[in-house]
Amino acid sequence: MLTVVLSGLRARWASFLGGFVALALGVGLLATMGLGLSATFHAPERPPQRFASSPVVVQGQDRLILDVRRGPETVSVARRLDRPQPVDSELLRELGARWTLTTSGGPTSGAPDAVGVDAPAAEAAEVRALVGDRAQVLTGDERRRADPDHDRDADALVGVNALLGTSGGVTAFVSVFVVASTFAFAVALRRREFGLLRTAGATPGQIRRLLLAEATALGVLASAAGCALGAAGAPLLARTLVDGGLAPAWFRVGGPPWPFHAAFWTGVTVALAGAFAASRRAGKVGPTAALREADVDADTLPLGRALLGTGLLLAGLGLLVQTYAADPSALLKRKTYTTLPMLLITGIALLSPLLVRPVARLLRLRGAVGTLVRENSAASVRRTAAVAAPVLVTVALAGTLFGSATSVTRAKGAEAREQTAAEYVVAGPALRPVAAPAGAVVSPTGPTSVFVRDGDAAVVKYGARAVTDPAAFAELARLPVVAGDPRDLDDRSIVVNEEFERRRVGETVEVWRADGTGPVRLRVVAVLALGTGDNGPYVTRANAPGSVPDRIDARGGGTATAPALEASGGTVRTADAWADAERPPSGSPQARLGMVLVLGIALVYTVIGLANTLLMATSVRGGELASLRLAGATRAQILRVVTGEATLAVAIGTLLGLAVTALVLGALGAGLAALSAPVAMALPWATVGAAAGVCATVAIAASALPAWRLTR
Repeated sequence: MLTVVLSGLRARWASFLGGFVALALGVGLLATMGLGLSATFHAPERPPQRFASSPVVVQGQDRLILDVRRGPETVSVARRLDRPQPVDSELLRELGARWTLTTSGGPTSGAPDAVGVDAPAAEAAEVRALVGDRAQVLTGDERRRADPDHDRDADALVGVNALLGTSGGVTAFVSVFVVASTFAFAVALRRREFGLLRTAGATPGQIRRLLLAEATALGVLASAAGCALGAAGAPLLARTLVDGGLAPAWFRVGGPPWPFHAAFWTGVTVALAGAFAASRRAGKVGPTAALREADVDADTLPLGRALLGTGLLLAGLGLLVQTYAADPSALLKRKTYTTLPMLLITGIALLSPLLVRPVARLLRLRGAVGTLVRENSAASVRRTAAVAAPVLVTVALAGTLFGSATSVTRAKGAEAREQTAAEYVVAGPALRPVAAPAGAVVSPTGPTSVFVRDGDAAVVKYGARAVTDPAAFAELARLPVVAGDPRDLDDRSIVVNEEFERRRVGETVEVWRADGTGPVRLRVVAVLALGTGDNGPYVTRANAPGSVPDRIDARGGGTATAPALEASGGTVRTADAWADAERPPSGSPQARLGMVLVLGIALVYTVIGLANTLLMATSVRGGELASLRLAGATRAQILRVVTGEATLAVAIGTLLGLAVTALVLGALGAGLAALSAPVAMALPWATVGAAAGVCATVAIAASALPAWRLTR
């Protein structure tokens, strides 16, 4: 067996080259993504800065701790506050009576949120005993928690973690898809070889073990090469992420061994999984296949493939419908519009042999060349479907990823613009109060948080907006009100959205403020549609301690308004310019770079899959092309036939990819409408066209080169 396997690998190295390259590249990308992901799990350990010289730090509570029900038990859950609470003045007096206290940074007015205690480390226990549960005592590296924005390093890696996770998932999906497709087509081309082996006495089990042994050898060699590629590519990935603004400047990849183990064994598993289905089909080849001369494919859609394809397609459609009905806002999330298309893509690709023949027969090409292109494509269903499948993956990913992201960005931008009647909008991190000119209406708002119980089992933290002047806010805001009136907002009330458990006008909601104080009972005066996720809740400044305005809306006042707004220290723009700056229609450069990275992975795999499939398929057509020459066909006509078939297969893959895109974008548009958000759909024609163009170019070149060599 081993001798046959090694001889087969040596004799058919060209047939295995495509699968080897695809698998090695996939393992290399997985190792690279794994190394990047492992680096995002550990932010750098920075020394304390704010109280670097104080051995002990006393800081106000920075967590809201509440009891919730978990089954029959009651447990405590903690939610992080926007900022620590101030240290009690009586506690400060008691600490100051025994040790020297140091203040640094923190609030500019009122009691400090943390103090350094010049107590030896040995006296930390005494400090804890004195403080009790009135504040937190921090020692050692824990003193970093008193630094301003101490979680910034970990927060900066959240986006990188999501990007690398998505890229790794797409890489795994596309690599399995391409490798399985390559093995399946290679087995179809070796039908006569298996027939000869069966004639020589080989059993179906030996045929299956032969293919699995070849896949194992290929998987081990390709995975080892892929791990070497990953080790070399990880530093390049880190540099690209830093240069593109996706990762902080200090981001570096380390060298833990688990990404190499995960990538290596994933590669071997993918090779075996891709060969498993093909080996079962190869085992069914009978001895009479050695005598077969016809190239017309029969039984191109086995029952198992038909059932699996139908199941995946129905599962994808069912998830789309279920997500739309249960939680339309989930359709706007990247995780959803990245994973859902994979089910649809796989299902349609498995069923594609059913579609190839009818689509090819629809063509009305004239002349001998056109007739041959149509009939050859319809007869060689496996070859046409094998070429169309990777094109389907690339076009569908390009359409769904870029189309969904652009549509969501446009919807958010349109929603933000619709929700203000202001002429000018000022934006900045900490705006100073401004005096409104005569005739002008000015409405400052700032970020804050509110904590609300969601039943007995959860505590939810909502990002809210703090309104300084409710009357001015009600005049300038154009909120999507479902019920109630935002003009009734005061210090004893709240404007909520449809996500709240208690959302009927007149009901009271128990709320904890951003600094953990509460609960306070606020009356619901208005309910807003959920929209794209940025609709409320709204409270007054009295219920948003510590909030600083970061936006000022203004209208009226003539030419004096804009100069007056400049005193706030923020950037003054017209409302249209502000909306474009906040939500650029093309999305942020970082998000686009991430999508280009994902699409680039899919496109590279498609190129490898196309080139490998067409080189193998065309290389075995020597007898057929020679017959055409004997029938009087010129070399140019034969090249047009071969390239025409490749172009038709790419066109079929593109149509199927556009069908997946239409399904996903259609569900997204319906979801936006259900959320009462603007429906601003965008189909990225340029991206889809570029992907299809690259596929067509590679397909034509990969089919024309062997045909040109065979017809010399």
